[in-house]
Amino acid sequence: MTDAPLKLFNSLTRSLEVFEPVHPGEARVYTCGPTVYNYPHIGNMRAYVFADVLGRTLSWKGLKLTHVINITDVGHLTDDADAGEDKMEKMAASQAQSIWDIAEHYKQAFWADVRALNIRQPAQWTVATDYVAQMIDFAKGIADKHCYELESGLYFDVSTVADYGRLARANTEEGEGRIEAVEGKRNAADFAIWRKTPPGETRQMEWDSPWGRGAPGWHLECSVMSGEVLGFPFDIHTGGIDHREIHHPNEIAQNQAHCCTNGLDDPRNSGAKVWMHNNFLVERSGKMSKSSGEFLRLQLLIDKGYHPLAYRLMCLQAHYRSELEFSWEGLGAALTRLKRMVMAVEPLKAVEAQPVAEHPKFAAALTTFDEAMTDDLATPVALTALDEALAVKKVDAGVKRAVIEEMDAVLGFNLFGLTRADLRIRPKSATITEGEIEAALARRKEARAAKDFATSDAIRDDLSAQGVDVMDGDPLGWEWKLS
Repeated sequence: MTDAPLKLFNSLTRSLEVFEPVHPGEARVYTCGPTVYNYPHIGNMRAYVFADVLGRTLSWKGLKLTHVINITDVGHLTDDADAGEDKMEKMAASQAQSIWDIAEHYKQAFWADVRALNIRQPAQWTVATDYVAQMIDFAKGIADKHCYELESGLYFDVSTVADYGRLARANTEEGEGRIEAVEGKRNAADFAIWRKTPPGETRQMEWDSPWGRGAPGWHLECSVMSGEVLGFPFDIHTGGIDHREIHHPNEIAQNQAHCCTNGLDDPRNSGAKVWMHNNFLVERSGKMSKSSGEFLRLQLLIDKGYHPLAYRLMCLQAHYRSELEFSWEGLGAALTRLKRMVMAVEPLKAVEAQPVAEHPKFAAALTTFDEAMTDDLATPVALTALDEALAVKKVDAGVKRAVIEEMDAVLGFNLFGLTRADLRIRPKSATITEGEIEAALARRKEARAAKDFATSDAIRDDLSAQGVDVMDGDPLGWEWKLS
């Protein structure tokens, strides 16, 4: 690692800035987590791969990292409107289950995806229902100056804080078109802080408050949990680009009301010094939507024979602020690239790392890597530096291992823990066993050695009929794959 300063793109100022922590030597990061009403799709998971690489980079630069990710188990409606069904309540009703059981099931499913993608555990997972008392206190503290009450709940008046909408660059009513009109709202962009349970209804998750029995607004939850755990101002707030338009501007307005109401020329008044957003994962067939049935979740990739870290690599092959188009061909290419990396580190596993201050054969790759990661996490360039380092020949294996370990610690592929066997995942539809495949290939090898090409071809055709592609002449030496 060099002393190159870390530069990050701040969505609030729309500029690249040298990162200077609020507390010297520390980095405090909050990431908007999932609403646990369904399985996350792979587009959702891109946000956590990005946040993980950010956290790993901050650690690599020598900072003490405190990373918090929230779990939303109450309050998030089916869209950004202020009226309608709660996502959690709706799923619980459709599944005829307790909302608490729904939340637990999908929380565990999300955590399984986090582990599969080698995303580091944050310092703390904050669960929204654990902070309802603090949410009510927060709302009471800002209600007199910044809120008003309607029949449906307590609403935040966005005209009471300076620079509302600066993050989204949407200060007009037209820019807030996704917010449903509610009778009595003073401004189109005003949003619910507390939503009262409608007369005659009972919700599984509801609490008493000064504004009636009900549930907190989704935006309130993140303001409270980030402030409670990290303190205002903290360093970095991350999330998907979809949050940049409504959710995060509303968080910022609440943070301003709680802290100072001052304008956003000083980003710290927003609650966080830096706001960072990853762009969308684009999938042309429409299977990114959770309403599409077999939507694209990580388990589907695994069921089709792709290791989840191939998806992590696919994400890092694009800059986090660029759109990334998903395709099965692209995922297959990422898996091949990952296989090459695993093969390249295989000879290094038997040696101990021998760190050195610098080594001429790795100097260029290390410089490229450092410049890339400190330039707003330019992972595509950093990956080329990793490839260059893996390709270095006639060098002390311990030194090479140390270099690769340092890069891998930032990119997060666990290269020294992966094996060829790990990357050969059986598609769910496959019925032939790996042992049967290897036995058939051994017979085929004997037939080819005896120049019995008729038997060799017959074995190949039989394997092909069972979904096994025999890869004669494969430069990776993988020999076969399940298609």
